[in-house]
Amino acid sequence: MKRRSERIGDALRTQLWPVPAVAVVLSVVLGILLPRLDSAVDDDLPPTVTALLFGGGPEAARSVLEAISGSLITVTSLTFSLTVVTLQLASSQFSPRLLRTFTRDRFVHVTLALFLATFVFALTVLRSVRTQQDEDGPFVPEISVTVSFVLSLASVMGLVLFLAHLTREIRVETMMRNVHEETKITIDRIFPAGAPPQPQEPEPGPGSIPIVSARSGFLTSIDEDALLQTARETGAVVKIDREPGSSLIEGVPFARAWKTGSGGALSAEEAAELGKLVNEAVATGFERTNVQDVAFGFRQLVDVAARALSPGINDPTTAIHVLGHLSSLLCCLVDRNPGPRMMIDKDNDRDNDDGGPVRVVLALPDIEELLDLAVTQPRLYGAKDPMVAARLVELLREVAWCDKDRRYRGTLALQLEQLRSAIEAASLEQAERTRLMQAANETAALLAN
Repeated sequence: MKRRSERIGDALRTQLWPVPAVAVVLSVVLGILLPRLDSAVDDDLPPTVTALLFGGGPEAARSVLEAISGSLITVTSLTFSLTVVTLQLASSQFSPRLLRTFTRDRFVHVTLALFLATFVFALTVLRSVRTQQDEDGPFVPEISVTVSFVLSLASVMGLVLFLAHLTREIRVETMMRNVHEETKITIDRIFPAGAPPQPQEPEPGPGSIPIVSARSGFLTSIDEDALLQTARETGAVVKIDREPGSSLIEGVPFARAWKTGSGGALSAEEAAELGKLVNEAVATGFERTNVQDVAFGFRQLVDVAARALSPGINDPTTAIHVLGHLSSLLCCLVDRNPGPRMMIDKDNDRDNDDGGPVRVVLALPDIEELLDLAVTQPRLYGAKDPMVAARLVELLREVAWCDKDRRYRGTLALQLEQLRSAIEAASLEQAERTRLMQAANETAALLAN
């Protein structure tokens, strides 16, 4: 249930329409109720309050409300246009996978909500203004017109702040920071600090069966509680072979299941029901998300680095900055026990003295996968640039320094050897090659200690 609420919350945060839609509904309600309050209290207001309210007649009120509604719809169109241009720029210049960082920007949501709310409120209040020709006589909702005026002033300030915000958000440094922060939050959620080491992964039983995917798409999240309940009720072990962010294809296996102990093999009916329940616990989508996908943030950052190192853009400085963010994230992970997660049935401890038998095995990325994801493409595209190559060597040294328990020295040594080969094959000046190889040797010495 918790994972499902996180998935729904993420889906709502990455949509532009929820907050403006709520603002429009509230402005309609307020535009209907506030003129009724005006008709009840306007004649009884003290002069000190009346002096602060709108003091014009019906024609003046209509002109003000028409001017507000007309100008606000124009400003809203401008805001939408600027947002679309920003999304297009981010997609073409950096990476199409960065669009989520813009569509989930709460400042953009609130700004659009303010503009639309002001427009709708002014139109709704305009309905209640009556002139001399109306049967019920003239009526000017002074409080309502004043609120419209205040909202229009707030919208003007909102437009100025939105433009300032937009110019800051389209900077590549801001985008990298946003992706870094989102990925750090996902790491803290999936691999919390201080988590105990995982128990040994159980071996598949002789009667293990494949579970095929019921639909195609990216694996966005897994309802862990539902999956554990399913495994407990069927007396089976369920192993999800695909990590969040993997592409599932309808009809292709993505998990396995087998009976525990001497329970025998699953019957055809049990296998069909188990496959149905496992598919219900797995959510798929047309794009990757940060809900449970730790590697997605790494992929976004690597995409920016790869695009920056392309001949059409040729911006190695951006790639170097990306490698700094990747190094920070990898250093955060080295003491978090990343990798597959074993979910234990704590209600049944017959098979495991440490708290219960393992019922669910979730595939999650380990340091080896994330390090390879972070280094491979920048190495392939950037080894010919001495500054990028030097930053790659420094990244491996920083991760090695944070690896206090020396668990990943072999993986780091392999990446360092591949980087050495790329440097030797690159067309560099001899002085640059010598400097880079000296830095690589110093990192190799650190790994050997």
